[in-house]
Amino acid sequence: MKKTAMLAAIVACATTLLAAPQAGAAAHQDGLHFGALQFDGPGADMPQTNAKLNAEYVDLHNNTRTAIQLRGYTVKTASGYLYTFPSFTLGAWKTVRLKNGQGTNTAASVFRKKNNFWFNNSSGSLTLTAPGGAKKDTCSWRANGRGTTTCH
Repeated sequence: MKKTAMLAAIVACATTLLAAPQAGAAAHQDGLHFGALQFDGPGADMPQTNAKLNAEYVDLHNNTRTAIQLRGYTVKTASGYLYTFPSFTLGAWKTVRLKNGQGTNTAASVFRKKNNFWFNNSSGSLTLTAPGGAKKDTCSWRANGRGTTTCH
């Protein structure tokens, strides 16, 4: 009987340990939220090119069962740079990459269409706001030697 109780205790403990998230692992966020952020593209910023501008991006994830119309949603940096989504539908469980420079919008990428860098290479933050003013997500970063971070 003692062996059976001991075995049951070991199985229960192992199940709990396997089900527990790893320390430091971020839970995947529900709803509409920021994902990967590249705030400092590879190489030197100058001379400035469209390719270097588009190397600055942030991903937006829709982790819901329904598509979301993003018209009027804004992405704003702490330094005041702003992008307002035009009519754009982000499908259920889909991701769109918001790039900084020029380009043609597709289902996978949208373009800010500006000729200046919008992310500070050393540190900064972003806020995602719904058309009615509700804050949906924030993301902040500090220089890390890679120029990238994950916002969730």
